[in-house]
Amino acid sequence: MSEQKDLRLAVLIDADNAPRSALGDIMAEVAVYGTPTIKRIYGDWTTPNLASWKSPLLENAITPIQQYSYTTGKNATDSAMIIDAMDILYTGEVDGFVLVSSDSDFTRLAVRLREAGKKVYGMGERKTPNPFIVACDKFVYIEVIRSAAEEARAEEEKAEKAKAQKTAQKKTAPAQPQEADHRVPKRVVKLIAESVNTIAGEDGFASLGELGNLLVKKQPDFDSRNFGFSKLSKLMKSLPRFEVVARPTSQPNVTHMLVRDKQCK
Repeated sequence: MSEQKDLRLAVLIDADNAPRSALGDIMAEVAVYGTPTIKRIYGDWTTPNLASWKSPLLENAITPIQQYSYTTGKNATDSAMIIDAMDILYTGEVDGFVLVSSDSDFTRLAVRLREAGKKVYGMGERKTPNPFIVACDKFVYIEVIRSAAEEARAEEEKAEKAKAQKTAQKKTAPAQPQEADHRVPKRVVKLIAESVNTIAGEDGFASLGELGNLLVKKQPDFDSRNFGFSKLSKLMKSLPRFEVVARPTSQPNVTHMLVRDKQCK
């Protein structure tokens, strides 16, 4: 993850196919993968329906790119965004791209950018067509980003309220694997099991970090938050089929998380 955080990213947003209300949360998610050195959003800013974007664009220092809709029914915004992406690609100023849209028209762009050796992160709503999803190195649903951000804010408010009331620190409620397991479809459990067995060593254990990377390569929209878990380790611990252990390393206070499929003998 440390390498990902050093990536210089170009964030290109399709205003016609991205929710304004989630912009702040989207930019916070982008920061997880790297540093956004270029931030642009495309649309016809002369239309009334885009007027409400002004405040969030100023708050997140995003540059609006004007693109007139020359013909009704034709999306000129897509063309402008694609042309800019290719211009940025040839300058060599970034290591990767974040394409924020739910439009399948950007599928070929994502493929081309990856062919050039650039990381491509896609962010869109659940209605996003599958071809665009699988064309990205990783795809994150905006609904998941929004939900995770709302949960984090709720937790923060809860903590502040508890501090103000000077209540005793509450113990973390015990996990309920049986209930959590129901949130993970059988097809996903099978995908995880196959991936664990692919990279497992002689002792049957696989690195949790390597597992996460392999799952995203197999299924770009894989995200533990899709199933209600903030981290992959928590998702794995909720599944009775798998054993998760932490082994110490040569570095102080650093452990190596490993996972094993109990059904594999």
